[in-house]
Amino acid sequence: FLAAQSGNTGGLTWTAAPSSYADSDALSLFNASGSTPVYACRAWCSFNGTGTPAIYGSGNVSSITDVATGKWQLNFATAMPDINYACSANSAEDTDPGGYGNYGAGTQFSFFRYAPAATVNNVNCAAYENSGAFADLATIQVSIFR
Repeated sequence: FLAAQSGNTGGLTWTAAPSSYADSDALSLFNASGSTPVYACRAWCSFNGTGTPAIYGSGNVSSITDVATGKWQLNFATAMPDINYACSANSAEDTDPGGYGNYGAGTQFSFFRYAPAATVNNVNCAAYENSGAFADLATIQVSIFR
C-alpha cells in the first residue's frame, strides 16, 4: 500500500495496508453515494459463440463449453458463494464485440439462463431467434452479479 506521507515535501513512503474497509469506502471507490447498496459484477465474459467458443475478454470465467447450437456453459474460475446470482447478457450476429448487432430484417435474438439447475461453478446460457430456433452468435456478452 503506497501513500503520501503527511507533511512530506513530495516523497512517498510504504505504509501498512488497512485491515478493513467501511461501506463508505466501497461507495467512494465506485463513485456512488446514498444508502442504496452497491453490488459488484462477480464474473463477465465477451465471447464468439460460433464453432468452438472463443473468449474475447473475461473476468472470473475460465472457459466456455459449447453444449449445443445456441447453448453454452460458462465455467467460473472462482465459484460463486451460492446459486442465487443474476445473469444478464446481450448478443449480436457480427464479430465486433464493440459494434452493433448485424441482424437480418425481422430477426430478433433472446438470450437467457437455462436448465440444468444452476451451480456455483458454472452457468448455462442460450440464445434463440424469433423463430424459436436456437442459434450460435458471433458476439455474446454476459455479466453475473451476486
